[in-house]
Amino acid sequence: MTGQAGQGRAVLFDIDGTLVDSTYHHAVAWHRAFARITDVPPIWRLHRAIGMGGDRLVAAVTSDEVEEKHGDDLRDAWREEYAEIRAEVLPLPGAAELVRRLADDGFAVALASSGDPEFSKEAVELLGVGAAISALLTSADVDESKPHPDLLEETLGRLDGVESAVFVGDTVYDIESASRAGIGCLAVRSGGFGHAELEDAGALRIVDLVADLLEIDWTDAGLWSAPGRSG
Repeated sequence: MTGQAGQGRAVLFDIDGTLVDSTYHHAVAWHRAFARITDVPPIWRLHRAIGMGGDRLVAAVTSDEVEEKHGDDLRDAWREEYAEIRAEVLPLPGAAELVRRLADDGFAVALASSGDPEFSKEAVELLGVGAAISALLTSADVDESKPHPDLLEETLGRLDGVESAVFVGDTVYDIESASRAGIGCLAVRSGGFGHAELEDAGALRIVDLVADLLEIDWTDAGLWSAPGRSG
C-alpha cells in the first residue's frame, strides 16, 4: 500500500479485547466489584457483557432494580478494582504495528471505546500509537454507549474528509454498533466471542487476532461503506 491507499477512508478501532488484552481483567474487576456490594453474577455472564458500556452492563447482567439501587456504586468499585490490575494488561500482538501501518498508508485511524477515558488513554500510551491516531473517543464523549451507534458516529464526525469507513472490534456489540452507524465491522476473536456468533452478528471478516489483519488487502472495496445511520 501507499500513502494514497487510505485517502478518504477511516479505520476505527475498539480498544479492550481488540488492541489490548484486557477483556478478562475487566470481567474480574466487575466480579470483585459485585462481591463488594451485592450478589455476584456468574463471571461468564460478566465476560459476555464486556464490550457494552458500563452504563448498560449492570442491568444487563442483573436487573433494572440492581442498576437503580447499586449501579453507580458498582461502577465506582469496578474502576477501583480494575486500577489494581491494569498494570497486568498487555498489548495484543500486531496491534500497534497495524495502527501505525494504516496511518502511514494514509488512512485516518481513530479509537472508539465504550470504556473509561483514563484507561483508554493509558492503552494508547501502552501501545505507543498516540502520534498515529487522529482521534480517541470514549464513553465520556457520548450519551449512549455500544451497541448504540453514537460513539462511532461521533468519532467519524470528528474526522475530516472521510468518505468511507470500517470498524475493527471484538464483540457482537461492536458489530451491531457499526451496522447501526452504516459501516461494516472486522471482528477479532481476542475478546472471547465465538466465530459463529460473530458471523451471525454480521461481521465482514473474522480473524483470531488483530495481527491477522496485517495480511488483508485494505484496498478491497468490500470493506468500505459510506457512514450513515441504518436504524
